[in-house]
Amino acid sequence: MGFGDKVGNAARKLAGKAKEATGTAIGDDRLKAEGKRDQARADLRQAVEKVKDAFRKR
Repeated sequence: MGFGDKVGNAARKLAGKAKEATGTAIGDDRLKAEGKRDQARADLRQAVEKVKDAFRKR
């Protein structure tokens, strides 16, 4: 996984956490769910990159 990918995934996850916290604070379930979805996407992208890296090393 490239450094840019790692930074991008971390930024997406952080943005998702912020959305979730904001949604919780203001009682907006839609924003809270969107934040959780963004975090899940960042985790999935990170997992895909790790799999790609594992195959590249072989």
